[in-house]
Amino acid sequence: MSINLALIGKVYPITSPYEVGREKIREFATAIGDFNPAFHDVAAAQALGYRDLIAPPTFAILVTFRAASIAMFDPELGVDYSRVVHGEQRFTYARPIIVGDRLAVVTTIENLRVAAGNDMVTTRAEVFAHDGELVVTAWSVTVARGPAGEQS
Repeated sequence: MSINLALIGKVYPITSPYEVGREKIREFATAIGDFNPAFHDVAAAQALGYRDLIAPPTFAILVTFRAASIAMFDPELGVDYSRVVHGEQRFTYARPIIVGDRLAVVTTIENLRVAAGNDMVTTRAEVFAHDGELVVTAWSVTVARGPAGEQS
């Protein structure tokens, strides 16, 4: 089964909120080896004008991955998830993610295409704070590899 190109533009329901905690930011920053004081020390973040710790730019993957999975596992889409690899990721921020944010995500299938026998799925995930403010938009390209030797 190949991907259903008719789903380009499909918008999935908003996710339940993810509450950003201080220790989650610290743990994530430590896991990626980023010791920027604004990610670990409240006083350092406040000295930069923030109310609390801010998150590293890639922290948004915690909330966007869960939302994008809803699309990737949509049976109408027709992706063979056993053949999926991550192709590309980018973020555009309106503002940093900050401790106390309650983030919810709306995912849209932005593009679908077939290239060299591989299904390419581009999703756009818009991350909103509890007050409706757009915080970050994330684009992800997922590749479902075709069977060995298959070319389109």
